Amino acid sequence: MTLLRKLSPWPCRALLAGLRPLSVGAAARAGAPVPGGEKRSGPAAGLLGSLRIHGRGLHSEPSSPDSVEVRLNRLDGEDTGVAEVVMCRQRARNALGKVFVSQMRELVSALHHDPAVRVVLFRSAVQGVFCAGADLKERAQMSNSEAELFVHGLRSMMTEIAVLPMPTIAALDGFALGGGLELALACDLRTAASSAQMGLIETTRGLLPGAGGSQRLPRVVGVAVAKELIFTGRRLGGAQALELGLVNRTVEQNPTGDAAHGAALDLAREILPQAPVAVRMAKEAMSRGSEVDISTGMAIEGMCYARVIPTRDRQEGMAAFIEKRPPRYTGE
Repeated sequence: MTLLRKLSPWPCRALLAGLRPLSVGAAARAGAPVPGGEKRSGPAAGLLGSLRIHGRGLHSEPSSPDSVEVRLNRLDGEDTGVAEVVMCRQRARNALGKVFVSQMRELVSALHHDPAVRVVLFRSAVQGVFCAGADLKERAQMSNSEAELFVHGLRSMMTEIAVLPMPTIAALDGFALGGGLELALACDLRTAASSAQMGLIETTRGLLPGAGGSQRLPRVVGVAVAKELIFTGRRLGGAQALELGLVNRTVEQNPTGDAAHGAALDLAREILPQAPVAVRMAKEAMSRGSEVDISTGMAIEGMCYARVIPTRDRQEGMAAFIEKRPPRYTGE
């Protein structure tokens, strides 16, 4: 297989096809679609309105709380460029049911093509729970073939999250079990409250991790540790997860139950000032390069590097360094 064919599922194919470099500012001015969503002023503001998924598009319209299981928040002010995917299936503790997965897939698909979003946070609006995993009540009503088809779609959704071009952060403020941890593993970075509980517990239910967990966990914590965790179905607290490298940051939970979300937002704020195209290409180089031998990885790095050379942001970075001032990146 040629390098071109290996790279084809990823955004680097734009480089190989001779397309011009990604331009966030230019794309926005040219009228690139920017999906509708909620806006917040600062981290303390609550959820406003809702997004309802209908057909193949995102529509902002009134709807009952029970009909919306995944919402989108667009932050503003100093946090402009951060989008939050908020899981809000209250009664089922964000269990991965058909409606939940359908809404998540639609929202993630829209984010993939949104040049205004620089960082995506995945968090929960359900107290004490990030995502409880599979909806076992719903799954019990499926035939074997229906269950297999559903899990195939779930695995595909996790891959769509993993290949989002911008950095993604999961904020684990509660239980992240089975498919819930698989969702977090599909993100680039993870923060956790010390009281959070996480684990791939499928073997305790007669299953194995089927939405990417058996592949992503070994890549994060190492093969031997991942085997132990999956074979035993063990649950980890936030401190243990940090020790194993499963999460990037662990913080003590606060009275409002959103400490991991605050840590994720702090992490996003460290990413926001950096050059958007460079950050996206760095993600591309690392994510794609980790899947191949080092020689091919070097070639991928070289092509991603070539993508940033002609950008205005690179010129701005050099000018800011010479002039001893903070750079002002526009994503062009």
